[in-house]
Amino acid sequence: MNIKKNKHLTSIKFKSLILIFTSINLYGAPIILPSEPGIESIEIDQQRAIAIADTSYNSHDVNFLQMMIIHHDQALVMSRLAPSRTNSKNILDLAGRIDTSQEDEMAFMKSWLLERNEPIQHQHQQNMVKMAGMASSDEINKLKNSNGVEFDKLFLTLMIHHHDGAIEMVDELRDQSGSAYDPILNEFVADLTNDQAIEIERMNGLMIGLSNDPRANLSPGLYHADEAIYNLEKIVSLKKPVGFFDPNNPMELRPQDSTVQDSMDPDEPKSIEQKSKNSRYPMLSFSNTDMAFRDNIMIAGSYHGFNIYELDENGVPSLKTSVICPGGQGDVSIVGDLLIMSVEQNRGRVDCGLEGVNSEPSKERFRGIRIFDISNLLKPKQVGLVQTCRGSHTHSVVSSNSDDQKIVVYNSGTSNVRDQEELETCFEDIPGDNRTALFRIDIIEIPINHPEDSRIVSSPTVFADNESGVLAGLWRGGDHGDDTQRTSRTDECHDITVFPSANIAAGACSGNGILFDISDPYNPKRLDVVSDTGFAYWHSATFNNDGTKVVFTDEWGGGGRPRCRAWDPLNWGANAVYDIVDKKLIFKSHYKMPAPQKESENCVAHNGSIIPVPGKDLFIQAWYQGGLSLMDFTDSSDPIEIGYFDRGPIDEDNLITGGYWSVYYYQGKIYATEIVRGLDVFQLTESDFLSQKQIEMAAKALPAYGPINVFNPQQQVPMRWQN
Repeated sequence: MNIKKNKHLTSIKFKSLILIFTSINLYGAPIILPSEPGIESIEIDQQRAIAIADTSYNSHDVNFLQMMIIHHDQALVMSRLAPSRTNSKNILDLAGRIDTSQEDEMAFMKSWLLERNEPIQHQHQQNMVKMAGMASSDEINKLKNSNGVEFDKLFLTLMIHHHDGAIEMVDELRDQSGSAYDPILNEFVADLTNDQAIEIERMNGLMIGLSNDPRANLSPGLYHADEAIYNLEKIVSLKKPVGFFDPNNPMELRPQDSTVQDSMDPDEPKSIEQKSKNSRYPMLSFSNTDMAFRDNIMIAGSYHGFNIYELDENGVPSLKTSVICPGGQGDVSIVGDLLIMSVEQNRGRVDCGLEGVNSEPSKERFRGIRIFDISNLLKPKQVGLVQTCRGSHTHSVVSSNSDDQKIVVYNSGTSNVRDQEELETCFEDIPGDNRTALFRIDIIEIPINHPEDSRIVSSPTVFADNESGVLAGLWRGGDHGDDTQRTSRTDECHDITVFPSANIAAGACSGNGILFDISDPYNPKRLDVVSDTGFAYWHSATFNNDGTKVVFTDEWGGGGRPRCRAWDPLNWGANAVYDIVDKKLIFKSHYKMPAPQKESENCVAHNGSIIPVPGKDLFIQAWYQGGLSLMDFTDSSDPIEIGYFDRGPIDEDNLITGGYWSVYYYQGKIYATEIVRGLDVFQLTESDFLSQKQIEMAAKALPAYGPINVFNPQQQVPMRWQN
């Protein structure tokens, strides 16, 4: 970094010599700058005359540098505390690097401003709003009064946020029209962003090293990574079946984007995030996704199709049949001999073909709900299709009344709206046109004996304002103020989990959490709506066994980003626990898997299920490469972790999307689909938190109504216990 900044300084000094030379007015004639009408013109020198014509920078650039000088100065204050407060060589080396690089960058910024006759200090410097990442005076005082490991932890925490704030300031600068056009400044901010990101990775590694959690700093590997386990026993691990991974690329490493790669300096260090951005996804994804269970059968969905496993008397799965049908995301539910599957990708075909779709629009494309007959497990066949405007990301089996001979399904489409030429009922978001496919869910009816006649019966506008009727009646998107998360607009539900025995459903609907009344399943009504300033994207919902609580999850980063780093907020990418009181959602607490993870591990809250232990509320949950975590939220105000399993990252140097997609409890065992590696099975072990008797009772729990042995992820049935 020093070499680069010295290069910038050399350039500035050279330009200064030129300007000094040219500032001599060889002609001796006055140079006049007129003002607005009625105001006297003024005489200016040649240097200022030239500067007026220079449009390579603007006021935003100036403000940015003035503020960044102050920002950097605080980093110097913090780094210069280290020598007298820590004996850690790593921390001392880090503080030394920060001191040198930030001082050099400050020299460049001051030179840049002086060269353009701009003040180094902001005119409102004393009254400036707190900048992103700046530590408060209380935090600085606390740092000054700390020593040893306490200092190390606080120093790293504050400095990581400080560096991240600098990156945020660069992002804000680039959002301003005409900013950072000056080539030297543009190079500087690009270097600043990359260098700060690399330094953050180093500091996160140091923070992980200070953690006592056994999950911290596990060695990487595809099938032979280090493991950490607590109050669980791993029974078996199965690799992906043949045909569901590329043997030449089992880790699903992404090829480099040559158009980007050719423009980059091969010798310049890059952050893991930067390297990931310079890669492109393979056309065909083999990612494992969701699961459903019936009797001794488990079906695991995939972006590539689905796999049918038979469970033996010990709950150990063995592969029975693989079905190839690409299209993602592949979430599945089982009703009798019918398998329902969600499809959202543009490459999905009506005929499950492998060649994709090569024209726009295309009648060959399929996005929506597939229905398979699985009465013959060795040869499933597609028997029904329901095309939808936004595809199907997830779905929920609301009812399956054998007397009525029909299945009611809520479809959650989250993708773009299809072209009308491809599906004539689809309309984009056109102002004043309420036919848009946005701000709706689909209600699908599947005749059990005639699934080929399945259809959408309605698409209710469940987010509309009750008084005005405006479709966009809930969260409009954006952040909630200072130090809050940017939250997606509520125009879809990612997951809707139904609890039919209480006639309620919980919707995780991008920008809001919603409690629905589904006493009339064809006409869901909002009972309550909540928001969370730390939630980026409301992803899923799970009730406790008696339907008096609900756990919502936040998929901050979309599942493909590292969001469990040592410095990430514990209320971002977390769970939110709510009590349900008088049909209202009452916030009680946040919970996040507590083990710090590396920059190469995508980690955020994802799918899980209740473990039916009498008198307790237990939730086993996937956290992608954060592993799985067992949460006890019996006290909804104070949830605690009572079990876990984790592996090291798939790769140390590259962020590969992997880890657990879903983790579900079924008949005494815990089943977990791993996106890249395959499938794992666990069981509970006796501990200070769970007795052997409680574990046995959970294994023998039966549904209070309906089929005895069925589990569909987004349909919850209360469990009962035999004496």
